[in-house]
Amino acid sequence: MKMDVDNKPGDAGVELTEAENELYDRQIRLWGLESQKRLRTANILISGLNGLGAEITKNIILSGVNLVKLHDDQLVSEADFCSQFLAPRESLGSNRAEASLTRARALNPMVDISADTEPLKAKTADFFRQFDVVVINGQSNEELLRIDGICRELGVRFYATDVWGMFGFYFASLQKHSYVEDTFKYKLISKPNEKQKFETVATPVQREVEYPGYSSWIDFDLNAATYQRKLKKDGPGIILLRVLQSFRSQHNRDPSYKTRDADIELLQKIRDELAPNSALSTDALGLLFAQISPAAAVVGGVVAQEVIKVVTKMEAPHRNLFLFNPETCMGYVESVGVN
Repeated sequence: MKMDVDNKPGDAGVELTEAENELYDRQIRLWGLESQKRLRTANILISGLNGLGAEITKNIILSGVNLVKLHDDQLVSEADFCSQFLAPRESLGSNRAEASLTRARALNPMVDISADTEPLKAKTADFFRQFDVVVINGQSNEELLRIDGICRELGVRFYATDVWGMFGFYFASLQKHSYVEDTFKYKLISKPNEKQKFETVATPVQREVEYPGYSSWIDFDLNAATYQRKLKKDGPGIILLRVLQSFRSQHNRDPSYKTRDADIELLQKIRDELAPNSALSTDALGLLFAQISPAAAVVGGVVAQEVIKVVTKMEAPHRNLFLFNPETCMGYVESVGVN
């Protein structure tokens, strides 16, 4: 049963070539031909080609989208080699997006992949309107708010994401999102006087959900009673995210392994100002330096999977804040700004 959904992002009207059908055969078996057609028309921006950006890039390219724009104005550093596998060792000191092009293109020659090195702050609505989904990594809250505002005006789906050490997050600003979800019922198939037998029948149902903007995270109250009740179950991931983003805004950088002890003291000070007597331990603050490969792989994999959900309009995307806990190595979802 085919269901009509809005045309953005993705368009199932395109036909796949014989080569594409062969290349994406396994994926078509997994999520269907219509979903693969939607992916084939999708244009994706990935900004921030550190380890996390490389993981997202790899998974998005392999899924078979139409176009991926790699954006970064930063240079490859020694810290990138903890997890950035698209930039070769000899690219140290060169632009991260450009250094990632050769290996990215080798992943899937059927995807149009290019690099952009202009500072993100110089980008206007004319730049963002070319994309169906925008993924921004490694930016300040101020810049994330600006870009999300542009994307919401344009009807472009927006993801903010980051990894610090073993901790990571993403926030999804999808506006009004339509998708198809299967509902399951049991149907009696046995005859009278026989032992009862049932089969599972799947029925596709179209749903529509509102996703608030990034400002809902900025306005989130760490000391709200409803959140405090969740602390024991989920841990202080939200507090840690707020501390790290405050550090970036105040110092215009992230905590560095080169100034580890001094930066842990700065993080402790911010923690105590934002959430006095919080459950966020000093030990957790020691797990936040560089981007550790396993954490980048987990968060990058989740972000890419969510982008694929949005483009294909199959299954419900997480709503709306994902956090990866460095102490338990587990991820969980919080609903922020959702009624």
